[in-house]
Formats: sequence, structure tokens, C-alpha cells
Amino acid sequence: MTSNSQMQQRKEKVIAKGQGNLTSIYVKRAKNAELWDIENNRYIDFGSGIAVSNTGHSHPQIVEAVKQQLDNFSHTCVMVTPYENAVALAERLTEIAPGQTPKKAIFVTTGAEAVENCVKIARAHTRRRGIIAFNGGFHGRTNMTMGLTGKITPYKNLFGPFPNEIYHIPFPIAYHGISEQQSLGALQTLFKVDIDPSDVAAIIIEPVQGEGGFYAASTSFLKALRAICDQHGIVMIADEIQTGFARTGKMFCMDHHDIEPDLITMAKGIAGGFPLAAVVGKQEIMDSSLPGGLGGTYGGSPVGCAAALAVLDVIEQEKLVQRAVLIGQQFAARLEILRREFSQTVGEIRVCGAMIAIELIVDGDANQPNAEMTRKLVQQASQQGLILLSCGSRSNVIRFLPPLTISDELIDEGMAILTECFNILHKDG
Repeated sequence: MTSNSQMQQRKEKVIAKGQGNLTSIYVKRAKNAELWDIENNRYIDFGSGIAVSNTGHSHPQIVEAVKQQLDNFSHTCVMVTPYENAVALAERLTEIAPGQTPKKAIFVTTGAEAVENCVKIARAHTRRRGIIAFNGGFHGRTNMTMGLTGKITPYKNLFGPFPNEIYHIPFPIAYHGISEQQSLGALQTLFKVDIDPSDVAAIIIEPVQGEGGFYAASTSFLKALRAICDQHGIVMIADEIQTGFARTGKMFCMDHHDIEPDLITMAKGIAGGFPLAAVVGKQEIMDSSLPGGLGGTYGGSPVGCAAALAVLDVIEQEKLVQRAVLIGQQFAARLEILRREFSQTVGEIRVCGAMIAIELIVDGDANQPNAEMTRKLVQQASQQGLILLSCGSRSNVIRFLPPLTISDELIDEGMAILTECFNILHKDG
């Protein structure tokens, strides 16, 4: 039997170190919220492949839909000889996207492509150049989206120069002393110092920052941004790549705030693990680009579209929007117990449906991030049979993204492992 360590040695010989892996666990099979590696070790998955497998691993309904599509064809290119399931998926996505304005969609392959195309569409619509993003935001790994991302290491380090006319302002984080007024003030200063609002094509924001640390924008802040965009004719882009498809207890996070963005990015949980992404937006804006200006060879893969249609069915049939809320409540209760026990290490707990995080600190001080404990916790958990993900601009946040199909029993088992890991690490000092 090949071991994980042997596989890691093989991997390091042939895959560039830039494409590193968080753990040396090589998965053999997965079912719902559990994984088994090539050594037949079992793991509870609190990561879902970074919020991709919202409907669980290998959901039978999705597997069957993909098999049926493969029996027909796997690829013809939606821009050459299109097919019905791409049209059907666009119909459903434009129907469920936030807001009542008539909408259209395009399909691409990755979240970064979705963001990149939002910028293209916004510039075509406004005939303007500037794009405003937020510190701590993550929008992808292409050159444009790296420029938008508000974190240097590891995403931007060594890779510049980046495109011009990208500007960053602080994201409001009360826990770190950044108020909404300060953030909006920074935007007004930007308008006075660096770029006039009449030359800004778009403002892009994650309603809950993903890689940045699971910090949520408030309704009041998002409404203030919406008003500024309306005042100046700026396109408001909601990056819902990580927050979409029932993850936050709504189909999309902007639904919590009753705010309609002009453009919205969709990826990750859209197709149950198959590479697919989309941009959905107001019809007038989406139609700004000329024919042939948007797309890609694999965008709107028929296999991915078949999977995505099944994902939407599963979300509806299994009531996963409501389930996300219950998952968040169960995690919150267990994490509060953990915080009381380890009050000097566990700082803020953040819960938005099944998008959950804890911030690890030193001596109870929010200004002292505990990146080392975060790193050790991820590794210790994997050794104990639990998959965790870290994130945060200061590398000190544990994020929990379990499949929305996970059982209460598996959550309890996983949280017991997490508590044991804390005990081990505190005992070891």
C-alpha cells in the first residue's frame, strides 16, 4: 500500500512548490462529510474543499446527473454549438440572484475568471477605468484578480507588476478597531486624492470576506456603498464565490441585506465540485460587451451545468438554506464552550450560517494574532482525523466550512476532536 508520505515525496518531485498542500493527506474516496485517505484513515471534513462541496461529497443525485450527461457528450463549447442545460442553468441563476431587476448570465470556469469578467463588463458599461477593492479581500490568482486581492503573501508576493487603476480601502472590522465611518471616509479621501468617482467603473466587495478572515459587512455599510454607487454611476460587484449557494443561511449573502448588486460572481458551491463559475447581473450592464468579448473554451461545461442543476435541486429538496442556519447555531454553541475554556487563546467567534470562524490570539489580546497556534491546530486536527482550514490577513483564523449535508452527530464528533486538539496544544505549551 502506498503511504501518504510516499505520495507527498512523489508530488514534491513533479508539482511546483508554489502549488503547495495544507496537509499530506491523499484522499482515496469521500462521502458526504467524510474522507478516507490512501492509508484508509477516516477524516471528518470541516472544509468542503474550501466551500465547494456544499451538497456533500459524491451526492448521489449529482453523480447521477453527471453520468447521464457523460453518456450524451462531455464538451462541444457553449459558444460554438450550445446545449439546453446551459440555458436552463442561466434561467435558474437569473431567477434566484438577489433583486428583481431582469438579469442575464455568462459562464466561465473559475471564480477568478468570474471576477475578471466582472471588471471587463463594468468597464465596457461605464467606459471608465478605476476599480476599488478592500484590504483583506481575496478575488483570485490571475494578474487582474491578484491586483484586486488585498493581501500580499502568499498571493501577490513575487508576481508583480499588477494592472493599473486598482485602489484599496480598509474593510470595516470592529474587532480590529476599523469602523464603517473610517472605511467610508477612506473612500471619500480616495475620491479626492487618487481618482474622481466619475472615473470609477466598479467597487467590488465580498459581503463576508473569505480568505480575509470571515469578517462580515453590515447591512448599513453595504447600503452606504450601494448609495454611493448609485450616486456616481459606479457598478457594484458582490463577490459571492465563497458565500453563495446556501452557505450563509440564504441562497446568496446579499439576500440577508435586501440589497441588489449590479453584478454578482458565483463559483465554488455552484456545481458540487465540478469546475464552473458564473457572472449574473443586471441585463443592461451584462449586455454592454460586444459578441465574442466574453467566454472561454470550457466555460459553461455541459458536465458542470448538469451538476449545477442537480445542486440547485438538492439545495431546495433538502432545505439546505435552513440547514446552514442550524449548523451555524450548533457550531456557535460548541465554540462558546471552547472560548470559555481557552479564553486567552480563542478571541472572536464569527458565524454567518455555516460560514464560521474563530480568531486565535495571544493572552486574550485581539492585537496579538496567534498565527503559530493556528498553524499547529490545523496540523494537529489532521492527525486526529479532522480537516480544518485557516485563513485571515494575519494568518490566525480557523474557518469552518462543513458540507451543508453534514449530520449533527458528525459535527459533535468533529468538535470533540477540536477540543482535544486544543487540550493537546495547551498541554504542550
